[in-house]
Amino acid sequence: MTMDFTEEQIERYSRHIILPEVGGIGQVKIREASCLIVGAGGLGAPAAMYLAAAGIGKLGIIDDDEVDLSNLQRQVIHHTADVGVHKADSAKNKVNDMNPDVEVITHHTRLVAANAKEIMSGYQYILDGTDNFATKFLINDLAVLTGTPLVHGGILRFSGQVMAIRPGESACYRCIFREPPPDGIVPSCQEAGVLGVLAGVIGTIQATEVLKMILGIGNSLTNRLLTYQALESDFREVKVQRDTGCPVCGDAPTITELIDGEQRACAL
Repeated sequence: MTMDFTEEQIERYSRHIILPEVGGIGQVKIREASCLIVGAGGLGAPAAMYLAAAGIGKLGIIDDDEVDLSNLQRQVIHHTADVGVHKADSAKNKVNDMNPDVEVITHHTRLVAANAKEIMSGYQYILDGTDNFATKFLINDLAVLTGTPLVHGGILRFSGQVMAIRPGESACYRCIFREPPPDGIVPSCQEAGVLGVLAGVIGTIQATEVLKMILGIGNSLTNRLLTYQALESDFREVKVQRDTGCPVCGDAPTITELIDGEQRACAL
């Protein structure tokens, strides 16, 4: 591990380098790490910016949508001039404007069973910034089947949640939420609304969890579901554990291949 930083990089990352828990060695770990962010929306926007600011070496951004005016209330990586621009491209431009050290790979597609493993093969960590149950379950199963650490996040109205998943060591998303809820039970953000700044709170916590995993420091949110209620300014923690009967990470898994499910809009 070589710490061949330029003078500019030493200055850029100086506040990390002076932290005993990070230092030059930790900054090299960040530089050599890679993370795939699924969704360049409300959660992916702050996560991408903070991971890039931290100096992550490679950032993948996958999204098949274009920037819409209604996105700007919470998806802060996009600006008014970006309306109509592909979200992955818009996000890449902002990341590299802020930190040209970061290699940004854009994937102009939806993550589906047919392409998920190939796309994921280029990254060490995955961050879930999606807004529908089908993709959240697909991401979870992808993480478990490939052994890739995952940070889940979700928001709706004034509530958000975060959970870290280390396949083989901790509970996965299916250990808690076995399958998508029936249609009509959970409304979408388009139907129920969401406080824009909530996306920043949850997305930033997700980025923090990824950095802690990379550095191997602190107490990760594995086996813990952190919830945040913005109206009450209330953080709560729900302890969870791996379910030996889980269909994907249990002792006798029944899900051994990735499958696409019905796209049900959601937040949590």
